[in-house]
Amino acid sequence: MNRFGKGLLVAALVGVVGMAFRVSWNALRDVATATGADPTAATLYPFVVDGLMALALVATLVLTDAARRFALRVLAAYTLASLVLNYVHGLVPQLHDGVVDWGRLADWDPANWALVLLATSLPVGSIYFGSDLVAKVLHHRPIEAPATTPNQDESAETYVNRSTADLAVSTPAPITPALAPAALPAAPVVSLVKSTDRAPVGAVAAESTRPRRATGRVPAAARSSRPTRTAEQLLTEARAATAVWSDRELTAEGIRKAVHTSPAKARVLRDTLRAEREQAAGPGEAAA
Repeated sequence: MNRFGKGLLVAALVGVVGMAFRVSWNALRDVATATGADPTAATLYPFVVDGLMALALVATLVLTDAARRFALRVLAAYTLASLVLNYVHGLVPQLHDGVVDWGRLADWDPANWALVLLATSLPVGSIYFGSDLVAKVLHHRPIEAPATTPNQDESAETYVNRSTADLAVSTPAPITPALAPAALPAAPVVSLVKSTDRAPVGAVAAESTRPRRATGRVPAAARSSRPTRTAEQLLTEARAATAVWSDRELTAEGIRKAVHTSPAKARVLRDTLRAEREQAAGPGEAAA
């Protein structure tokens, strides 16, 4: 609906509400006169009842949650009270001519007392409920939605599209080539078998030309409780663990798992054990 249509609708609503207020104003003024109000008070009495209804209606459009429910209760209560007083005005013809007895709105005493109490308590309720509604409206802070910039929307859409594309085709993991066993020198293996005066096998395998970074002293709690084994001890354990192994089963990975050592030392032990088996077999079997 365009602006002109909305303005026309609001104008029609104001006209209908104004005419309805005029009809209700006549009944409420006569009821106020019957309860002892002077002409000025009787003229203002309809504004007290129907005016608070309009205030409560506006409050329901502004407030939220519990405050909005409170405004709806006030609107319903004053709408019901105005309806009852208009209904009494239609049932008692004497109210139209102003000849009814003062303080008499019904022939039955309990009903008359209830109606007089209702008519006289509405102004006091308007002061209390009206002040409370105005205070709630003034202290109300609407929750504002966080503003999003076009760049944020575009980046979010790009991220979603990229994530969807990544899910469709998975990238295979890179394959790391294994080190060739031939890169290790074979000379230290022979020297280990014939003589133990030279450098140990583990020391030769652990040598590196790259300088090590100083990491500080390792705490005692973080140190391994297992003592460091020498190359001769590793070789003895490897001989015992692989005594019944075939030449095909004699691999570096199998030795590493059997004696719980590093891959580099396991390769050195494998070459050493293979050399021992070739020497034990003799020249004739080796040639065959």
